[in-house]
Amino acid sequence: MATLRKRALNGLRAFGLQITDIGPGAALLSRRGRRHSLQRLPGSTVIVTKKNEPRKHAYEFQKKLHYYLAAEHIAWILRKYKVNCVIDVGANAGQYGAGLRRAGYKGRIASFEPVPEHAVKLAEAAGNDPEWQVHPFALGREEGTVEMNVVPGFGHLSSMLEPSDFGARTFNDLNELEVAEVPVRRLDTVLDEVLDGIADPRPYLKLDTQGFDLEVFAGAGDHIKEFAGMQSEVALLPIYDGMPGMTEAIGTYQDAGFEVSGMFPVSREPATGRVIEYDCVLVRPETLV
Repeated sequence: MATLRKRALNGLRAFGLQITDIGPGAALLSRRGRRHSLQRLPGSTVIVTKKNEPRKHAYEFQKKLHYYLAAEHIAWILRKYKVNCVIDVGANAGQYGAGLRRAGYKGRIASFEPVPEHAVKLAEAAGNDPEWQVHPFALGREEGTVEMNVVPGFGHLSSMLEPSDFGARTFNDLNELEVAEVPVRRLDTVLDEVLDGIADPRPYLKLDTQGFDLEVFAGAGDHIKEFAGMQSEVALLPIYDGMPGMTEAIGTYQDAGFEVSGMFPVSREPATGRVIEYDCVLVRPETLV
């Protein structure tokens, strides 16, 4: 088999292609003169980049790399803490849940998305997956209905809060908002339904609510002690008025018994290089089994 592979690669070189051997069963084909850099990571992971490309497009390169690192870290935490239910708050069109499935997570997913248009797409993403629930309402500190500032289309910036001056200057989508009235429930009132049928629940809370994460967290009440881990977008440069800063948010989570496991930049201001928000992953170490 190795000889056949070598012959095949040599045959491709004869057609003027440049072959970069990545590892067993994998090779990169490119035109001659294209130079690539390989960074071999532990296991079977290899990062392939064009020479100097990361320097030319540093912002996009770093953004995609941080996304990959965050996804790998979260998948590892879910395995390590034996999580069997991920509560996905601010699910948009189901991108996070789909990513969990691609990463090999087979446990329950409970996704919450209040924007009707997004909730329809979310239900399509969940499809016939029997372990992926879709709940078309928001979570918060108090139950009722609230007015939500919705970005048309499927952007990620819809929020219960008004854009800050910085947010409106930085993200054009925040200047074209529609208002929708959405239902809100407390997490502690729906948790039994979400976990029903799981013999030994080990939930993980994912928050991506554009400035409303602490409100959702408060709505979990004393049940927050049951969570093995969580993640939340924390802001250094708030893009919404009244959005808690990073210190307040992490302090609240730490006071509830969580400890930081990882910090991954979500967005950055290209003009200055400043980080706008981090994805903060936290765990409750005493829940390890």
